[in-house]
Amino acid sequence: MAPITVGDVVPNGTISFFDENDQLQTVSVHSIAAGKKVILFGVPGAFTPTCSMSHVPGFIGKAEELKSKGIDEIICFSVNDPFVMKAWGKTYPENKHVKFVADGSGEYTHLLGLELDLKDKGLGIRSRRFALLLDNLKVTVANVESGGEFTVSSAEDILKAL
Repeated sequence: MAPITVGDVVPNGTISFFDENDQLQTVSVHSIAAGKKVILFGVPGAFTPTCSMSHVPGFIGKAEELKSKGIDEIICFSVNDPFVMKAWGKTYPENKHVKFVADGSGEYTHLLGLELDLKDKGLGIRSRRFALLLDNLKVTVANVESGGEFTVSSAEDILKAL
């Protein structure tokens, strides 16, 4: 499947997360992104070094600035189960705006065309690192990394595009 790109409508699929009442929610991407400006950024794995020390903290640190520029939702996405994503999110007590969501089986990652084969590292099929800017479900920015790089998908890169 070809990777999602600018001009595409983001596919509808399901993701899971724990809400503010600690209840597990499984919802369609369209239900949380329709009619909104949303940043969906994907990482290969929770608790992994680049994801934990650079990618996620960048979006948490720039969340207020992103919100001031019209962003309604900031979503961190990974091929992990929702319990792992919940635990990972709790390691950022300063976080007020980034929602940690799970694609437990990698099905949504497949729909996006953004799979990354990390079997040789013992991680299986994961998500490539990316940052998408969605405007009412349409992709207006698609910053997708090659391999394990972290060069185009930061919060700063999205801010430059706004």
